[in-house]
Amino acid sequence: MDTATLASGCFWCTEAVFQNLKGVASVKSGYSGGTVAHPTYHLVCSETTGHAEAVQITYDPAVIPFAELLEVFWKLHDPTTLNRQGHDVGTRYRSAIFYHTDRQKELAEHYRDKLDKSGAYPNPIVTEITRFSNFYPAEDYHQNYFLANGNEPYCQFVIRPKLDKLSEAFAERLK
Repeated sequence: MDTATLASGCFWCTEAVFQNLKGVASVKSGYSGGTVAHPTYHLVCSETTGHAEAVQITYDPAVIPFAELLEVFWKLHDPTTLNRQGHDVGTRYRSAIFYHTDRQKELAEHYRDKLDKSGAYPNPIVTEITRFSNFYPAEDYHQNYFLANGNEPYCQFVIRPKLDKLSEAFAERLK
């Protein structure tokens, strides 16, 4: 098994998408990329920790290689908006790839550059690609959020469309 740590806005959304992929063993919501050890959600919301809402994915690279996780990552959110995804605004909602290996870094940079050159997005990609340094799991009530709260308005209006988009684009990769 390998590990990937990604941030693409609200961790509830990111978690729900990656939980549906074949080869993904687990997805944990949490905080990464900041300077404060063991932050809480309320501290991260204060925008003083430097952390992003992120997910840590444990996956089988023989079933779903890192490059395919990146493909889903790029389609999951708008990587051209700085510190924002939809109505969620702040550095904690930034787009980031916290790479664990030099190979993950190479793939992330290659994919970003390829997308930028292709004109897939009208604006340049601003996704942070930085070495993984820490990950702190979020509080229990943030874990498996969509699975536990799928009928809540946020889940229906924000997360559900992302899952529908995933189903259309990656049907063969879904569990």
